[in-house]
Amino acid sequence: MTVVLSIVCADGLVMASDSQITDSARGMSYPGQKLHELGATAAWGGSGARSVLLDLERIFAASAAAILEGEDVGRELQERVIPVLKHHYENFIVDVPGEETQGTPSAYVLAAGYSHGEPFVVEINPNGMVSHYEDVGFHAVGSGAAMAQQAGALLAHFDMTERSADYGVVAAVRTLDALARTSPSVGDEIDVCRIRPEEAHHLDADEVADVRKLVARWGEAEQRALDELLD
Repeated sequence: MTVVLSIVCADGLVMASDSQITDSARGMSYPGQKLHELGATAAWGGSGARSVLLDLERIFAASAAAILEGEDVGRELQERVIPVLKHHYENFIVDVPGEETQGTPSAYVLAAGYSHGEPFVVEINPNGMVSHYEDVGFHAVGSGAAMAQQAGALLAHFDMTERSADYGVVAAVRTLDALARTSPSVGDEIDVCRIRPEEAHHLDADEVADVRKLVARWGEAEQRALDELLD
């Protein structure tokens, strides 16, 4: 199961993803990087066909500056994603003797960051359509997106759009850790990126561990509040 999510905060954005790649055709799973740099002030992640995502990783790395400096970051991404999708669709062999059909090589892309000082959260779907979510405040892609959206809705009353990106990081880790407890195909190792207009900072393992301590404190504070609710 894949989950790549974005959270809009008062002073920045947060992107996070799990690291578990599931190969249903072979009945196996393995760790893999799903969250990537997109220049100095953005990040992107994807779900779906690894062949498509690997091609996009190379293309985005080579053209990140042009994407972020373009007039419309959504269309800049779209112009690079659609040819890759078309190539894989046109060269996909549907019927392989002795093997069951494994679907089409489709992929979703979610990117978030700053372009010309303005925040963006953009999704490119397998049809090549562009959707913006910076005004929504939360979005997710991947097979676990529905569960992530539900978790985001349950945290909506904490008003992350009114809080700093540091709070958004804690919310992102809490969301992914909750999904990991409910779904064995979501790996414990997660990638988190805190994005502000001046830079996108990808947290290392020690920083994620420190955030998990804050998540634990958050849960304990809620437990105390519930214990006192009926006093």
